[in-house]
Amino acid sequence: MNASIRLDFDQAREAMVEQQIRPWDVLDTRVLEVLAQLPREAFVPAAYRALAYADLALPLGNGTQTLKPVLEGRILQALAPQPHEAVLLAGAGGGYLAACLGRLAREVLVLEADPGLADAARANLAAAGLDGNVRIEHADPLHWRSERRFDAACVTAAVDSVPPAFLDWLAPGGRLFVVRGRAPAMEAVLVRNEAGAARIESLFETELPYLAGAAPAPHFQL
Repeated sequence: MNASIRLDFDQAREAMVEQQIRPWDVLDTRVLEVLAQLPREAFVPAAYRALAYADLALPLGNGTQTLKPVLEGRILQALAPQPHEAVLLAGAGGGYLAACLGRLAREVLVLEADPGLADAARANLAAAGLDGNVRIEHADPLHWRSERRFDAACVTAAVDSVPPAFLDWLAPGGRLFVVRGRAPAMEAVLVRNEAGAARIESLFETELPYLAGAAPAPHFQL
């Protein structure tokens, strides 16, 4: 890659952290270090690489999009994955959030219902050399079942209400980041599995497209 282009990406990455992420109260040093190091441009389609560090959700194809950088920063800080922990991620996106989690945690399992997105995210992670502890499985998060339990989990699309099955993903003391509700008042929450019961912490308001199959039922008025 041309040295001036690489320098521009490096400068854009630094500006993203200092001008977008920190002002949103993301102050965890481990999270900031990962965001300052990982090449976000490697996880977006070539046509949008010049916008990789903008405060935008970028198209990925098939009607899907990336998360905004500030939201990714808030997710990572809220989950606070530790080096010994296993993380479940529902929704591959371009693979960037999975790569960030892979730097912070011991291992990451990603569930992606769209086989094309799963393949693209795998390719992005492999090309960046960041797939060592990240595995992407073609699976629908709403119907995926496993005996495994995870220390942290994240859903990258909204749900009308949190399905009880999502709580079954969590080990004792585990936590789940998810966005719930209906626009324009969707709420990002952190759900903690404490002594077999869920404790929900409200984090902030945001808005995301719904996870396939998790949108509210249509409401008809006569």
